[in-house]
Amino acid sequence: MYEHSKAPASWRIALPHSAAAVPVARALVRTALAELEHTADGDTAELLTAELVANAVEHTSGETPIELVVELLPTGCQVEVHDPDPDPPADLTRPGVEPPDPWREDGRGLLLIRALSSSCGHRPTDSGKAVWFRLPAVPAQRRPH
Repeated sequence: MYEHSKAPASWRIALPHSAAAVPVARALVRTALAELEHTADGDTAELLTAELVANAVEHTSGETPIELVVELLPTGCQVEVHDPDPDPPADLTRPGVEPPDPWREDGRGLLLIRALSSSCGHRPTDSGKAVWFRLPAVPAQRRPH
């Protein structure tokens, strides 16, 4: 049997600058992890990817596509969302001054990403920025059967 976790692989796809991008991004991450029987937590990867894509759609303007990059590594996975806005996301790598309003449905995405990923951040790109998170591989003895 081929040892999948030893072979790095990556997917890159342009997504529409609309809410329709969220389910497509979730499906791509699910497919990428399943196709290689990758050991990162797929549910968490899907959730955090959806948050990144939704933030990119909501907080950037224009028709420029958003790009999703999924990298599978022996140590886990990294997901990046590229958007055309060069401004860094607020409070991604540090706690906010105030907690999110409990009566609002939004405002928790970056908090989730900080809490559930092993690391996260952002970097400038030639056309805007990339916001990313990493998830570790789950040891075999902790995976559901």
